[in-house]
Amino acid sequence: MSTRAYRVGLTGGIASGKSTAAKFFGALGVPILDSDQIARDVVEPGQPPLGRLVERFGPSILTPDGHLDRPALREIVFSDPRARADLEALTHPAIGAAMEARSAEAGGPYQILVIPLLVEKNLSAHVDRVLVVDCEEQLQLKRVRAREGSTLEQARSILNAQASRAARLKAADDVIHNDTDMNAVREQVAALHARYLDLAQQARP
Repeated sequence: MSTRAYRVGLTGGIASGKSTAAKFFGALGVPILDSDQIARDVVEPGQPPLGRLVERFGPSILTPDGHLDRPALREIVFSDPRARADLEALTHPAIGAAMEARSAEAGGPYQILVIPLLVEKNLSAHVDRVLVVDCEEQLQLKRVRAREGSTLEQARSILNAQASRAARLKAADDVIHNDTDMNAVREQVAALHARYLDLAQQARP
């Protein structure tokens, strides 16, 4: 049996409250590994994946100071499935390796891996348990519009590009309901923390 820490994959749709839930777990001393942050780190200047991206997409994806120009790259891959597949092939191995390395360093009785696309990319096999932060879609739309300054149509487009709410809930072992306020989320996190400590203890060899 593996000696790595017990892993809980935290996911949810845009504006569902993933960051809030992760913050509350972190306040309890749980190591938090954020796949989005790792994805940003592996394309910093000097990192091999950035050089490979420039070889594939050209120097126009760089800012004047040599950083990745994310909007420029997003514009290239947004409507080109082949370009998007190339982007993933050039970055995902490095992201996975960095996640494993940071997980080994972080320790802890269990870890929270924040993976927004866990369901879309079928990554549940990489974690021991799937935790979904869920809320009503109308509330998601409201939050997206407030946060992104988008129209209702743009917000719907963002939601439609992700896994459906039903698909995420089907994949979930546990669900945090984020339809009310932060105190309710904090209470659910506290209850799950106790459960995960117990599950992690049971999983030890």
